[in-house]
Amino acid sequence: MQIQDVYAGYGRLEVLHGVSVGVEPGSIAAVVGANGAGKTTLLRTVSGLLRASSGTVALGDRDVTRLDAESIAAAGLAHVPENRLVFPSLTVADNLTLGAWTRRRDKSALAQRRAQVVEYFPRLAERLGQPAGTLSGGEQQMLAVGRGLMARPSVLILDEPSLGLAPRVIREIFATLARLRSDEGLAILLVEQNVRAAFKIADRAYVMDRGSVLMEGEPTALLDDERVQQAYLGGGYVRVPPEPAEDGVPDCSPGTQATGADHRSETSRTTPGRLRADPARSRPPGR
Repeated sequence: MQIQDVYAGYGRLEVLHGVSVGVEPGSIAAVVGANGAGKTTLLRTVSGLLRASSGTVALGDRDVTRLDAESIAAAGLAHVPENRLVFPSLTVADNLTLGAWTRRRDKSALAQRRAQVVEYFPRLAERLGQPAGTLSGGEQQMLAVGRGLMARPSVLILDEPSLGLAPRVIREIFATLARLRSDEGLAILLVEQNVRAAFKIADRAYVMDRGSVLMEGEPTALLDDERVQQAYLGGGYVRVPPEPAEDGVPDCSPGTQATGADHRSETSRTTPGRLRADPARSRPPGR
């Protein structure tokens, strides 16, 4: 998926100012930024819920910029919105089935795909007959992602999937996203405020501010950039590779704040990296 020089907003209020973001099949691109940076507006524009005033959005070779949300979904894009938005009175199974509405399948094909999806989220397999409103927040997020997968999309976009979740649940969900990248060859566009979690699984990263992309590059390079550390990691971040988790899921906790002798020791052997980004992408917001 390629988003090229997109401008969009609400009425006379322009929110996105020439945003360009790309994500290839079998890869994850993370977009981070503070509240009001334009991240959600970007996803709404990509999925057709909001019309771009200029610029292009392409899925593969197909320009979908002027298509409505239904047509973009049918073209292969699944949007997992912020706050999960499951149907609370419907069962888990019915919520999953609704995700396949863009694909005409018989019942056996739907059941087969549902079985494949719950393999990624084993907790859901035990709760298929349970109303979605009775699930925990983490389970509802798993259901929202699973619902998006039901139509076998080529592009999956997610808005703040870690919001309000416990660290262990975040690790579980993000590990599944990394698995989906390889297992299904998905192009995943991940919008997050949890910078460490997002960058840990991303292949490419973008930093947005006030409707513009200020920085882009490899996630490890951006984590080493002092501006990112000050803005999103409290200024005391020391990038030390975490110990492998016992369950095999990578650590997605906030940036490490080292103190005392440990801080001096790690600082002495940690060399800040340079931002490896296109200079043209590091610019003040606006046109």
